[in-house]
Amino acid sequence: MLKSGKPLRWRRLSLTGDDRHLLIPLDHSVSDGPVAPPGQWEELLKALVAGGADGIIVHKGRARTLDPALLRNCALVVHLSASTACSADVDAKVLVGDVEEAVALGADAVSVHVNIGSDTEGRQLADLGAVARSCDTWGMPLIAMVYPRGPRIENPHDPALLAHIVNVAADLGADMVKTSVALPLARMAEVVAHSPIPVLAAGGPPDGSDLIDYGTAVMAAGCHGLAVGRRIFSSPSPAALVSRLAAVVHSGEFTGDMSMPNPSAYSTIVAGVA
Repeated sequence: MLKSGKPLRWRRLSLTGDDRHLLIPLDHSVSDGPVAPPGQWEELLKALVAGGADGIIVHKGRARTLDPALLRNCALVVHLSASTACSADVDAKVLVGDVEEAVALGADAVSVHVNIGSDTEGRQLADLGAVARSCDTWGMPLIAMVYPRGPRIENPHDPALLAHIVNVAADLGADMVKTSVALPLARMAEVVAHSPIPVLAAGGPPDGSDLIDYGTAVMAAGCHGLAVGRRIFSSPSPAALVSRLAAVVHSGEFTGDMSMPNPSAYSTIVAGVA
């Protein structure tokens, strides 16, 4: 007998039940502006679902506008943190929603953003801990989006730093952590090995190099999935791109083999933000 609804909601975060996840963040409309041209929001969502996305990530107000039928085969993650590109401190995140609201919206999970190394790191950590407590009360999975960002960060792709960051997420109560990748990318395996919870790789290579090769390498490093937003919703064919990424995430077993396509292409790039 289940003691809470968390296992049921967690199951819905992976369409195939293989505990791997392709999540599409669409919360950029708060931080940066519209993610789709006027009148094309619903078409974008249909394309993501048709392509096989395991879940979408939106803010609570946007969640209220969604057609429930659209999410029959796609999980809903409600993002609780926010900031805008117009802020005096773009690394400062504040809570703009709570777990109870997400429960009322029918969410399958919630997410919280924390920037380690920022001037407001302390408050963001406190917010993560408080949300984790509410998630335990309501049986809600918690995805922590934790990044090394701020004036105290010298190398945001340092494997040791990222290993620290994923443990912060786990120790404060997250069920899954989304973070930046280590560079060179093969060293992401070290980060995953140190994480007590599943790791999602955020974004993709910003230099325009192949996203599919990148995703394949990340999965080979042991990540449990990808969280890609901008590279998908700005694509001329989101459904096709999602379909190819879903195949990367869900097809085949990755056993820690660090071989990857075109490894030199990933030795110096800086990973993008989803």
